[in-house]
Amino acid sequence: MKKIINLFLILSATVFINSCTDDYVDVASRDVNSEDFFNTSEDYQSALIGAYDLLQSTYMNVMLGEIASNNTVAGGESATDVIGIQQIDDMMHTPVNDQLKDIWGWMYAGINRANYIMEFQDKIEFPEKQQVLAQARFLRAYYYFELVKFFGDVPLVVDKRILFGDQFEIDRTPKADVYTQIELDLIFAANNLDYTTIETGRVTKGAAQALLGKVYLYQNKFDDAANVLDELILMGPYDLVDDYETIFENDNENNIESVFEVQYTDVEGAGFGCLQCSEGNVAVGFNGIRNYTGPVFDSGFSFNLPTQDVYDEFEPNDLRLPVAILDIDDWATSNGATFNTGFEHTGYYNRKYIARKGDLNTGDQNLTNPNNYRAIRFADVYLMAAEAYNRGNLGDDIARDYLNEVRMRAMMPLVTATGAALTDAIYHERRVELVGEGHHFFDLVRTGRAATEINGFVTGKHEVFPIPVDEIILSGNRWEQNPNY
Repeated sequence: MKKIINLFLILSATVFINSCTDDYVDVASRDVNSEDFFNTSEDYQSALIGAYDLLQSTYMNVMLGEIASNNTVAGGESATDVIGIQQIDDMMHTPVNDQLKDIWGWMYAGINRANYIMEFQDKIEFPEKQQVLAQARFLRAYYYFELVKFFGDVPLVVDKRILFGDQFEIDRTPKADVYTQIELDLIFAANNLDYTTIETGRVTKGAAQALLGKVYLYQNKFDDAANVLDELILMGPYDLVDDYETIFENDNENNIESVFEVQYTDVEGAGFGCLQCSEGNVAVGFNGIRNYTGPVFDSGFSFNLPTQDVYDEFEPNDLRLPVAILDIDDWATSNGATFNTGFEHTGYYNRKYIARKGDLNTGDQNLTNPNNYRAIRFADVYLMAAEAYNRGNLGDDIARDYLNEVRMRAMMPLVTATGAALTDAIYHERRVELVGEGHHFFDLVRTGRAATEINGFVTGKHEVFPIPVDEIILSGNRWEQNPNY
């Protein structure tokens, strides 16, 4: 069940702005001196909720993980509709980009909230303290992982808040060192959490293991990835949902396949003046069908449109295709629906994350859709494990078994390949299984395929995005820009 709360404000990091107050779970808001906080277990829980809250802002990370790849185009109303997104789609982005600035600021706000808890971790003792700290460290790892994926080397601060003025003394940390801290946080989380939790949406041992496996995979630590993902597959309570068609529907959230899911609700509305204040999934409205009238779906802004290339990647009779990608022309003809075409209209929409009818339509309904984001699915875990075994030369038999678990659910023929051909089969499966979920650009980059798959991609430049210029200025020009920006 999704719950509601008013959060206290915590100074966000590096961008040096206060994030907006928004709602997540039932806790009264507080207005106290931060040094006099953390006197009860309830205070720690309240602060923890604040750290969770920034997960809802990762909708932009998910969108750009598709748009920057060859899976989707920017779309929208015109070539200047949200110009920062258009530039990323065209691989013409610069350090002056509002969307990249948002990602940097919102992720550091989440880190600062987690670090706020860790700064005062020894102030009092209470029975559930280790679980609180484990969740805080998972969240810190999650936000840092997003930053490393987007920006490479980033300033690393742990167990204390980044306060105004600190930016003049903090350097960018090599991403290898950031990864080391991420691993430590996730190992701690996995060792101190259970596979199940009473409150839906909270971090679990499985979520920590899955993210740790992904972090290892991004560093080509195949043995480590295989070990932790094996343990999760064998010991965790997860399985594939039998009916793929139901996975992304609002009445099937937090299902047996969901290892970690970002919770959204449509109870409190939001506006464009503070997108991160929305309790709804903003990406769903952005992905929606432009000026749509008809059954099942609601309208939206027609961004993030799947390409013909990804549509054609699906094999014949793959039952995932109509679930992942909506052929709007066919749908409109079959259901008497109408819609308008926007910029770069491809004829396709990201069906996993477009608005459904039946929500509360609170405030600006395009910004407050209740669709949860399935951040880590068990299918992803299988495919990561398959890749680790194959690319790490640890056993193609096991790699095929894991790959074929996913293919069997899709009613696809079993793969019998080995070696490089099996690697390609795993890459193919990741693309069609996870299309629309924000992973593909980073999969292409980490496996060295981006330059051959993405138009305009420049090797030595586009593997990471530019540090927002405002952040470099705020550091007193202490930080160097990423190469070739």
